Amino acid sequence: MTEQPRGDRRARANAAARSQALQHEIMELIIERGIGPGEPLPTEQELVEELGVGRNTVREALKVLQAVGVVDVRHGYGMFVARKKLDGMRTPLEFHARLSLTRSGQEAMELVDVRQALEAGLIGPAIDAITAEDLAEVLSAVEEMERLASAGLPLVEADERFHGSLYASLDNGLLSNLLGVFWSAYSRLHAQIGPATVDLGETALEHRRIYEAVVAQDAARARELLTSHFDGIRRLIQAVVGESAPA
Repeated sequence: MTEQPRGDRRARANAAARSQALQHEIMELIIERGIGPGEPLPTEQELVEELGVGRNTVREALKVLQAVGVVDVRHGYGMFVARKKLDGMRTPLEFHARLSLTRSGQEAMELVDVRQALEAGLIGPAIDAITAEDLAEVLSAVEEMERLASAGLPLVEADERFHGSLYASLDNGLLSNLLGVFWSAYSRLHAQIGPATVDLGETALEHRRIYEAVVAQDAARARELLTSHFDGIRRLIQAVVGESAPA
């Protein structure tokens, strides 16, 4: 392979640094002007004049900001500050968690660690806030998981509904977004691990027990059960990583 000239590498590094600086400037402009989520940004031409850079440079910076969930481009309408979304995290989380299964499994484990910290840490407030409607939805998800387990079918969608309903009454948009991102990554991870490696009946039973602890308003028991549930996922990842490790 022919080595790239050092000058070319420097030029690319400088271009990347300038692009990052411009992205930061655009975000600062949004904050300084008090432009809220869903509200329109200045036009490309206005940004060109305001920031003193070329149109293509502005366009590339906006593409990056759109990818990471800062800017929302609606064709035919203009550019807006994105509403609270973390979609930009989905692809890298999925990719690195799945890739790690062929190596140490570290990123997959980290994904589980963060989910456990969030869910176990917030289960007490969730129990205090949960409504009868959300509790009914949690039970519905448990019953669906039990039916699916009996039929030997994947539980991922019902499992996601269980956890989403459990924390819905907290009305925490950031938490909902994070859980959505984690579930998107976890569903891909689960598909890669393979449903044959999962004890469906035991998984459904774990969720039934969590539901019962919530109904009893036993936060300590619910926290213990959630921790045990995620420990089971860790053991599954460790087993898969062990099988894929080179001899």
